[in-house]
Amino acid sequence: MIEKNKHSNLLEQDQYKYSLQDVKDPQLFRDIYPYDEIPKTVFNHRRVPLDMPEEIWITDTTFRDGQQSRAPYTAKQIVELYKMLARLGGPKGIIRQSEFFVYTKKDREAIEECMALGYKFPEITTWIRAKKEDFALARNIGIRETGILVSCSDYHIFKKLNMTRQQAFDHYLGVVKDAFAAGISPRCHLEDLTRADFYGFVVPFVNELASLSKEAGVPVKIRMCDTMGYGVPFPGASLPRSVPGIVYGLHHYSDVTSGMLEWHGHNDFYMGVANAVSAWLYGASGVNCSLLGIGERTGNVPLEAMVMQYASMQGTLDGMDPTVITEIAEYFKKELGYDIPPMTPFVGDAFNLTRAGIHADGMMKDAEIYNIFDTEKILGRPASVSISNTSGLAGIAYWLNMNYGLVGERMLTKQDPLVIAMKAKIDELYADGRTTVMGDEELEKLVQTLAGGRF
Repeated sequence: MIEKNKHSNLLEQDQYKYSLQDVKDPQLFRDIYPYDEIPKTVFNHRRVPLDMPEEIWITDTTFRDGQQSRAPYTAKQIVELYKMLARLGGPKGIIRQSEFFVYTKKDREAIEECMALGYKFPEITTWIRAKKEDFALARNIGIRETGILVSCSDYHIFKKLNMTRQQAFDHYLGVVKDAFAAGISPRCHLEDLTRADFYGFVVPFVNELASLSKEAGVPVKIRMCDTMGYGVPFPGASLPRSVPGIVYGLHHYSDVTSGMLEWHGHNDFYMGVANAVSAWLYGASGVNCSLLGIGERTGNVPLEAMVMQYASMQGTLDGMDPTVITEIAEYFKKELGYDIPPMTPFVGDAFNLTRAGIHADGMMKDAEIYNIFDTEKILGRPASVSISNTSGLAGIAYWLNMNYGLVGERMLTKQDPLVIAMKAKIDELYADGRTTVMGDEELEKLVQTLAGGRF
């Protein structure tokens, strides 16, 4: 049969409609996932077209997935972080939604306080179990959309749920009907999608979801969950690991629009950010993230990373305020007692810090030589140096200029007597066996000793 594709506006041949394959034994893709070996990245050389949506955005799961791997936030902490998310996302709501639990009194108190702020963005959504009492909880709070877990790999269907594909298929559809009856728009979380039988279960299931959605007149959102971080962004990679293939397949065979597609990835193989960008490139409008990437096991896609990727892909921040990223990092460190690894991009203490003297020498001439962008303008964090036995005269001079705000004619050079004297004292310390870098307070005391009152 030949039909005009509403998305590509081309006549396309559609000779096959995928139906549920209710297999006797689970399809575990043992050739790709042998378990006692590293998973295999397989290629079939089938390439799909880049298809960036007109609009892309970020959604947040800090208070849901991000809360499953750390001590629970208090209601006050959730409200403060939610306010910062709103400021970071800007007036256009690039951070479109934020996802909450609803089970505890604290969760519901946080939702009510956040809703009382009256922000349009991020819209508050929930995540619930497939139970009628949970739908009632979400409805009574006044939530328009909720996430529902619909595990789609045979690992989950056969091994965890002890169901057949047909039983899972029917159960999930019944849950979606319950959501419609409760007046709530479901967001179906296709758990473990990157180990699922895409054409034998996923496509026919999503097709049935689309049919129910059309019948009810209520939208159904599809969250593509790379639960174990197995996804790969490479063109020509095979399903079920191919992010381009998954996004294209749901577009092409299930007619899911970009606005109804959302990627949720994990970072088990360091591919979280690359996979999220790939989902955007191939047709998903939404990517789901958490602040600082905090989430199950190795974490989710870091929200602050996708703010940067958005600006990189779109050529604009679209009103987002990235200086809030630095405020968020400080809040996690000071208010939550969270230790951010120092090398973490954008938020770690060492992300724009140089230790090598030759680098500091370059930064004295022009910070652009060794800094990824103007971190002071974009993140409110000037580039800095740490001082050790490898910093040299240039590193010490740079530290002095930054620490005391010396600009123009007041800036010190490598030839300044104070710089030379400090290097001599620092070299003595390391000659005596010191191995750690010098702290700011320690350096300030040294300045007072050598040139008290100069600054």
